[in-house]
Amino acid sequence: MARPWEQLLDQVARERYPRLVAHAALVAGSASDAPDLVQEALIATFRGRARFTTVEQAEAYVRRAIASRAVDEHRRRRRERLVALRAAAEPTPSPEVEVPGPGRDVLRALALLSPRERACVVLRQMEDLSVVETASVLNLSEGSVKRYTSDGLARLAEVLQARPSTDEGIPVRPTTTTTGGSAGPTTKGAR
Repeated sequence: MARPWEQLLDQVARERYPRLVAHAALVAGSASDAPDLVQEALIATFRGRARFTTVEQAEAYVRRAIASRAVDEHRRRRRERLVALRAAAEPTPSPEVEVPGPGRDVLRALALLSPRERACVVLRQMEDLSVVETASVLNLSEGSVKRYTSDGLARLAEVLQARPSTDEGIPVRPTTTTTGGSAGPTTKGAR
């Protein structure tokens, strides 16, 4: 008979894999690296005979492991690129991400952020983690999470030419509203 953690791993892999891959593609900025990132996160999460009792708890830990590994992977690749540049080799551009979810403009804008800014923005805004949870996942101070999130959102707003909202939501596109023949602002309830 399978142990409880093995059954939970099987259930997470069967039921949540597509969502985890989409999450990994957003965090890492690469759809081609996402399946490997999910695999590594699953192994790391369940290696220590996980103490989870629900699929939701297990998925949350896997998502956190994905974010941590994405930042580590970006650092490793950056070091490799620097070595390649020193050896006069051409750096290879990262493949374009094509995943369901945010539009291409948002994905391109996310790719312009530093790894920590991108991770903070995705975890805080798209995954709706708190500052404390994000700090724990990325092993950063709460102040750093706030700074990286703020800097990332400001850069996204600049790139996307939108104003960040007061609730720190990700500006997707500036919107314009056309009114049909009304001149001037209207006030609700004005007579």
